Amino acid sequence: MPPNAYGWSGFAWDRADVRVFVVLKEVDDAAPNNLMSGRSEEAMNQKFEELHPAAMANLPPLRFIEPLNPNSEKFNYPSEPYVFVADVVVQSEDFIDVTQTMGAHIPRTQLEALTELRDRIAPGKKIGWYVVHNGDPEIAEQERLVEEDDGNEVNDDAADRVEEAIEAKSSQDLDEQIGKQMGGLQLHDKSGEKETATKASQKKGKKRSKFMNFFRRHSKETSTSRDFICKCLRVMLDPLCVLAVYAGLAAAQHALTAAKDSNGNPIPAYSPARPPAIVTVDGVSYEYLGTGSTTLPKLPNLQPAKPLTVSYDSQYSNFTFAAGPVEITASFLSSVLPKDLCRTSIPLSYLTTSVQSTDNADHDIQFYSDVNAAWAAFENNVTIQWDLYKGQNVINGSDNAMGDSTSTYSWFFYLQQAYEFAEEMDVALWGNFTYSSRPLGAKNFSFESGFSGDLRYQYVMQHSLQDIVDADYRPSATREPVFAYAHDFGSVSSALVRYTIGSVQQPIVRYLTSQGVVPLQPWWSQCYGSIYQMIDFHFSDFEQTQVLASQFESQLKRDVDTYYSENMAMVYSNSTPNAPPPYANSTQGYNGTDEYGNQYIFDPGNGYGFLDPQNFTGIAIPDVQEAEAYYSIVALSTRQIMGAYTLAIPPSSGGSNSSGDATEPLMFQKEVSSDGNVNTVDVMYPGMPFFLYANPDLLRYNMEPLYQNEEGGFYPNEYSMHDLGSHYPNATGHVEGDDEYMPVEESGNMILMSYAYYIFTNNSNYLRLHYSKLQQFASYLIQFSLTPGNQLSTDDFAGRLVNQTNLAIKGIVGIAAMSEIATIVNDPASAQNYSSTASSFFSQWENYAIDPSGTHTLLSYQWRSSYSLLYNIYPALLLNLSIIPDSLYEMQSAFYPSVSQIFGIPLDNRHTYTKSDESLWTAATCQPETRRLFVNGLGYWLNVTSTDRPFTDLFETVGEGGYPVSPAPVYFRARPVVGGHFSLLALER
Repeated sequence: MPPNAYGWSGFAWDRADVRVFVVLKEVDDAAPNNLMSGRSEEAMNQKFEELHPAAMANLPPLRFIEPLNPNSEKFNYPSEPYVFVADVVVQSEDFIDVTQTMGAHIPRTQLEALTELRDRIAPGKKIGWYVVHNGDPEIAEQERLVEEDDGNEVNDDAADRVEEAIEAKSSQDLDEQIGKQMGGLQLHDKSGEKETATKASQKKGKKRSKFMNFFRRHSKETSTSRDFICKCLRVMLDPLCVLAVYAGLAAAQHALTAAKDSNGNPIPAYSPARPPAIVTVDGVSYEYLGTGSTTLPKLPNLQPAKPLTVSYDSQYSNFTFAAGPVEITASFLSSVLPKDLCRTSIPLSYLTTSVQSTDNADHDIQFYSDVNAAWAAFENNVTIQWDLYKGQNVINGSDNAMGDSTSTYSWFFYLQQAYEFAEEMDVALWGNFTYSSRPLGAKNFSFESGFSGDLRYQYVMQHSLQDIVDADYRPSATREPVFAYAHDFGSVSSALVRYTIGSVQQPIVRYLTSQGVVPLQPWWSQCYGSIYQMIDFHFSDFEQTQVLASQFESQLKRDVDTYYSENMAMVYSNSTPNAPPPYANSTQGYNGTDEYGNQYIFDPGNGYGFLDPQNFTGIAIPDVQEAEAYYSIVALSTRQIMGAYTLAIPPSSGGSNSSGDATEPLMFQKEVSSDGNVNTVDVMYPGMPFFLYANPDLLRYNMEPLYQNEEGGFYPNEYSMHDLGSHYPNATGHVEGDDEYMPVEESGNMILMSYAYYIFTNNSNYLRLHYSKLQQFASYLIQFSLTPGNQLSTDDFAGRLVNQTNLAIKGIVGIAAMSEIATIVNDPASAQNYSSTASSFFSQWENYAIDPSGTHTLLSYQWRSSYSLLYNIYPALLLNLSIIPDSLYEMQSAFYPSVSQIFGIPLDNRHTYTKSDESLWTAATCQPETRRLFVNGLGYWLNVTSTDRPFTDLFETVGEGGYPVSPAPVYFRARPVVGGHFSLLALER
């Protein structure tokens, strides 16, 4: 059958959004990958009439046009990442008379109705006249459910005919008519861009892949102001409650199970502790968080809410749901306020749930939420005890919850037999898990603890609780105990409830001093007093916290915008691109030109990513704004960073050489999900850019316990210790010197972090205070950094390797930094010695480390078939150390694209995995076009990775971007090293 051309008026609808609509709106008879069939069209029109009756009353039955070329060797549905929604369609088996088609009169009411529908289902898409081809409408009538968004371009001959028609009809009449019909005849290409038909022939043969549409662009990349919005297209797990080491881990694991991303994919949860939450509307209960309803029999008045959207920024994770005639918004706020030490030290987060009527009518509204005892212990057979507090007063048995509408009610639950300073599987075995709320204007507020099935059934049937505290303490696996609140607002059009949640330990850290091992109290206790006062302050402080959080978020957006305004990758080409050479898999791939004039080829069947057809080096994923990709990365990282740290009041007598300043906290870090060490130096170091960006004093507070320990004589080795304790929260050091052996790594790290703190604060006294210890570290580097031998680097999961190039350059850069430190503390003789040594070492290093071809550095000295990311030259750039010449930065920048994969550049040639923090350290040392290759690759991975846990810094650059499985599975998650993602912003400070 000859090709069929369709001229039509309407708009494009993203295929991903079509799938979400079909699933969430339960359009059972519609095939989302082929809406052109009669049954699908009928089902979609019926659903539109049901959902949008006013608009559909002024529209004819809508058509859904599917492009298709049956001659394609990849003959699948759908042919495009779009389906075209049309209210007027002209069909021909040959060609379309464009002028006649566009001359068709469309009533104003019809245009307004189409615009209203567009705004509801495909906001931002342009309404216009289009021409598209379906090569075989008979096949289009079949229900072809094919998974991939693949296919061909608009038929080239048709494009030529359209161009000729418009050129022939060049009168002002046609121009005016095009203007009246909303912006001109447009052809649709695979990038989602729309171009006038006069440019159609320039686009022939350029196919755009499905991989180009995963970011929603909100502004032009050259704009001086961007409105960054992160809508999770597919992010592994949003951070929820992450302001305490243990609460952060719990909330990340006990994630939302009902929530889905905006593509309709479920956000997974893999822990038994899943907090259920329910909103009841006019007697029908909608569960919007958790899986609590699985404990109940099937009830006709209980159903899941329908997930709508997921979004996040540096402070919030937001989820919206449809619940009958209302929309639910669940907003988690874990404020990151690096310059406010008191608020930063509070280990609690907010959950605010609001409802808003969608039909402008009042509805009878109630809220329910509970948490279960599994949050308090990893094992389900240990006894949990609990209390309910009203302010500072414990409630035993029962109470009238409406007696004081302004009081804070707090559930405390904890191990009946606690083990102080112990943890199991990242769950604290001492302290309290707290869950708090207030009436907040509810006409009735109630609470209850008891068996989960009883409480949830009671609420669903009665819409309230009984104000009873169950006294039968038991394990979480025995008649699962839960701790619940219910709010009843009566008949309203909107309402909200708020909860605070967290894990509170007091004391918080066990610390070795000259007076022995002492417990340290949390910093918040110095700010607010008792745990009850802290909880009450935090609940009351919500509005002010919102303001401060908004200020940080706004500044972050401005800083990302400023960086990219000053550091754009200007690689525009003035020449007309030549046709790309033949490509082995071209029949299954794509070719085109990106927004910078770079040609590319792409084959989704391999892991190479987008390649330059001239030399087959990698280029950044096309049509993605790097600034927005970078913002999405740092926004998602921010709360994860701070969730690994805690602030403590220093002991009354510090280490023998400490500053002795009790007005400043000590900061302790947990090496989350890997070793569980305390203040691991090579975990602090990669995260350093965040602290330099946000508040350099936090870096000093983090280094202070290490200096106190080593300067107090508690560490016997001449090099820097690896960490302050093998198991958080026991900061008891390694008095026998038996910590993990990374002497060049950690000695270089301590010198560079100390010098970085000075550069960002101009606090020379800090360097003077620790100069003796820094000299000791430098002496070790002089002995061993040029040829470090068989040592581990921070990438210890990759194993030992003799004379690692990247490890050696860290030591050399550290020695160069010591020259600057010696100058600052007025030790010119040492400064000269360090400077000459660093220069000599670097000259020798070049001979060992650079491939004879002069194209790149090697993974290990003189290993010709090797390479690695040379991320340890980043501090030289950051701290303006001249030891690294521009030629080395340029050489490496030119090399990385030759070994790139779809999700970035592998860490080294031994494996296909990479590290996100080290990738962005490396990106900061590169030319803009190579930097974009790193940033866009990570941003793309963030949206499509198969990983299902909090943001991992170690992942595969090929396949589905999953966790490394060779030589053994490695599941890094929620680690604070993602502070390294701020490498670009730290450069601007």
